Amino acid sequence: MNFPEELLYSKEHEWVKREGNQVRIGITDFAQDELGDIVFVELPEVGDEITVDEPFGSVESVKTVSELYAPVSGKVVEVNEELEDSPEFVNESPYEKAWMIVVELSDESELDNLLSAQAYKELTEED
Repeated sequence: MNFPEELLYSKEHEWVKREGNQVRIGITDFAQDELGDIVFVELPEVGDEITVDEPFGSVESVKTVSELYAPVSGKVVEVNEELEDSPEFVNESPYEKAWMIVVELSDESELDNLLSAQAYKELTEED
C-alpha cells in the first residue's frame, strides 16, 4: 500500500492535496484495492458546492457502488474529465492520474480534521 506523506486523508478513504487555497481530492490506494476494478466514476460539475462528510459522487467497481464523501467543504473548480473514459486510472494511479476534483476551500480549518499518512495507515491496519 502506498500512503504519500505529503497528503492528508479522510476516514472515508479520500486523499487531499493542498494547493494554496484549493485542494485536489481523490480516493486512496487502500480504497481502490478494497473496491476492485473500477468501471465507472460519477463526479460533480464545475461550480457545484460540496459539503464536508456529504456525498459528492460515486465510484462503481465490478463488486459494488461506493459513495465518495467530501473531506472538506467548498466549490468545485476543476473535474478530472479523463476518468469518464478511463475509470481504470483509479486502480492504476490513484494519486497521480486519478485525482477526481479540485475544490476551492470554504473553511480551511476543516483540514485540521484530516489524518496524516501515518494515522491513516494505522486506521487501515485496524480494518
